[in-house]
Amino acid sequence: MPPTRAPRLPCVVLLLATAGCPAGSVLLRADGSPGSEKCSEEALKTMRILRMHVSDSAGVELDANQIDASPITLYDGPVESYLDGSLGNLDPGTRLYGRVWTSGPLVVVRYYEAKPPDGDTVPICAVARLGKGQLAKRPDSKPGTAILDYSGASVFVVDSFR
Repeated sequence: MPPTRAPRLPCVVLLLATAGCPAGSVLLRADGSPGSEKCSEEALKTMRILRMHVSDSAGVELDANQIDASPITLYDGPVESYLDGSLGNLDPGTRLYGRVWTSGPLVVVRYYEAKPPDGDTVPICAVARLGKGQLAKRPDSKPGTAILDYSGASVFVVDSFR
């Protein structure tokens, strides 16, 4: 019987699904929130080139599929956000790709990549924040989700995730 390639297909799909996902290796704290994480050297270099400095910020729509909705629901896992203003050399309309964690007391959103409207995807390090540095989820949020009153927040450039 000739060998088949079918057994390799699940491995290839899994490899492609996890490629470029540094968030998969983040250690979780006891409350389910993500632990600290270093930014890659590539992201730090890219942010210098794009004139993105630590603490620079801009408005962001947390979920590109729920722009201007109220309330919105975020789910644990990948997220695509929409940049409302300029962030360094990134123009409004840039898509930010990252990960959401909802298990802790606050929603945590970390961004690992940006895709400008007319450019290639580049690595970055940024976090979403809202009022006093936090994104508070509503008490009626179910496990694995976070209901937020507003679709917008601020995105801040960081040099590591704490």
